Amino acid sequence: MIGAHYLLLQNKSWVQEKLALNPDYFQHFAAGQQPQFLWIGCSDSRVATNEITVTSAGEMFVHRNIANLVVEDDINALSVLQYAVDSLGIRHVIVCGHYGCGGVRAAIEGGATGPLGVWLRNIQAVCFEHRQELDALPAEARWDRTVELNTIAQVERLARTSVIQQAWARGGGPSLHGWVYRLASGVLSELVAIEPPKPG
Repeated sequence: MIGAHYLLLQNKSWVQEKLALNPDYFQHFAAGQQPQFLWIGCSDSRVATNEITVTSAGEMFVHRNIANLVVEDDINALSVLQYAVDSLGIRHVIVCGHYGCGGVRAAIEGGATGPLGVWLRNIQAVCFEHRQELDALPAEARWDRTVELNTIAQVERLARTSVIQQAWARGGGPSLHGWVYRLASGVLSELVAIEPPKPG
């Protein structure tokens, strides 16, 4: 069992490694950030955002939660979105789900209680909306398809938020993307994309 102290030791080693390559490495980041992407992803520890997109520190603004949800009354996610769009001027918002998502499976199976049970109702609403399609699938395929449908639904919700609507009304604003990540292959795929409306 690895203790938390091990992570602090790893950090010291990492700092020395970065400074050996570039003595000004950390000063560069202390000056500010100008990411072009906001990533809304699942909290799953196997989905390492910068690693799977081959991006460096400073390139991706990140918000993560159980099953990559965009919920209308989630002040945390909406604050991240507002800051990313209005203050950082990001150009793309990516909602990324992943096959094998435990949150999606828990929503399908039911039985979760407490805050998690309340949170998963958002996915259960997606399941209900697509129940005929999902009921016709075997269990594993149903799980995969629910991951996809959930991701698409979150992009659609994102497009309806006041932050995105106002950014689009001002002209420009970010493009929205729904991606899915396959843990077994490491491959990202796009499910849906929504571009800002053209002026006029």
